[in-house]
Amino acid sequence: MLDPSLNERHRQVLLAVIAEYVESAEPVGSRSVARRHMRGLSPATIRNVMADLEEMGYLTHPHTSAGRVPTDQAYRFYVDALHRVPWVGAAPSPVREESPAGPPSGAERLMAETPAQLSIGTHMTGILLAPPLKQTALDRIEVVRLGDGRALAVVVTDTGWVTTQAITVDSPLVPDELREIGRTLTRRYRGKTFQDIVDDLAAPADPLDPLWTRGRPILDQIVSLLRARTLYISGAINILDHPDLSDVATMRGLLRAFEEKARLIDLLSRMAQERGIQVVIGGENPVEGMGECSLITSTYTYRDRVLGVLGVVGPRRMPYSDVISLVDETARLVSSSLSRVRRELYLPL
Repeated sequence: MLDPSLNERHRQVLLAVIAEYVESAEPVGSRSVARRHMRGLSPATIRNVMADLEEMGYLTHPHTSAGRVPTDQAYRFYVDALHRVPWVGAAPSPVREESPAGPPSGAERLMAETPAQLSIGTHMTGILLAPPLKQTALDRIEVVRLGDGRALAVVVTDTGWVTTQAITVDSPLVPDELREIGRTLTRRYRGKTFQDIVDDLAAPADPLDPLWTRGRPILDQIVSLLRARTLYISGAINILDHPDLSDVATMRGLLRAFEEKARLIDLLSRMAQERGIQVVIGGENPVEGMGECSLITSTYTYRDRVLGVLGVVGPRRMPYSDVISLVDETARLVSSSLSRVRRELYLPL
């Protein structure tokens, strides 16, 4: 919603400052606004308006520079007012639509490649939150020792989609015992949905069941795997190319958020509950380490049913209109492509 305290001149100058800063990455002065965007106003008049905007919280001075830069509040105004911006450039080419590989890898390949294409198209970081696993039926579970107190849990769905995760093995279980845990789980739960399995393992009928008394730590980790949603991330290295994110502390916090994923997955899961484009700017982001970034997402669907979200993480200083258009079009193409790999999908509740 546009701020009613801004008059038309405030809005025009603010949009001009934002457009100039997005293009140049340099603090914006009144002369450049007058020369490039508002030739009908003098630099002195624009300077006064910019001072008003600073008092309102839309602009700020970086260090001792005479120029000003937009705040989070300004970018929020920009996004809300995009339909009114006269100098918006043409959107970049959307992610190309390709026929995914044939079963059983088509959906997984589509999920993995889409963030890479978003990253290439924006030179930012592409992300995609895959559909939840709850309604997927199990084919088999295998547990294989890796050594050094670790094992690999392999979950295969009835559609042939394989999910793997390294788990810790604290108890002195030998390889044959680990394999037997996988065989036992397969015998009991083959054909059941992940949700049914999670519910049953959460409250076992017999607490003295040998499966629980010997393998409880492993079962807890397998339950966590069955609950999980996969987050695909591509192009994290691109943050190094944006001066806005070049501060070491900023970079470290952002990379940590990408690596740990849990809070980002939680945020994206909540965003998947609201259909369409969403934009989270700077301090609006509740994920620690991402306060200097903007997150643009859109939901993707199957037969009008929301499955997950995809989008881009980048600096607050970005061409929002172009990126929003690209993310929106990519979500449309992914929704279209999913109709061709229906039998592999992990549909939500």
